[in-house]
Amino acid sequence: QVQLVESGGGLVQAGGSLRLSCAASGSIFSINAMGWYRQAPGKQRELVAQITSGGSTIYADSVKGRFTISRGNAKNLVSLQMNSLKPEDTAIYYCNAVQSLGPPYWGQGTQVTVSS
Repeated sequence: QVQLVESGGGLVQAGGSLRLSCAASGSIFSINAMGWYRQAPGKQRELVAQITSGGSTIYADSVKGRFTISRGNAKNLVSLQMNSLKPEDTAIYYCNAVQSLGPPYWGQGTQVTVSS
């Protein structure tokens, strides 16, 4: 089992920045990749960014150049630096961990609200 705890959401004006963090505990040896998804009201959950255990990253086109995903020295930590935030970035952001076998794990979600 893996537990994911997110922090760092909040309310920010358009053009501002926020940093989300996610700490994994439990059977972290089984994690191949960690990332962030988001879900806005009335929309499907979508991938925002992901980083593999080897350090490879992928980003949604909508956040490229504005968001940066990174891992801490301890591989159970992942952060998402969000700059130049837009109102359309408003959503609940979920930390995600992908393991070698079995379903992915999810955090409880943290609200990000960007006001215009």
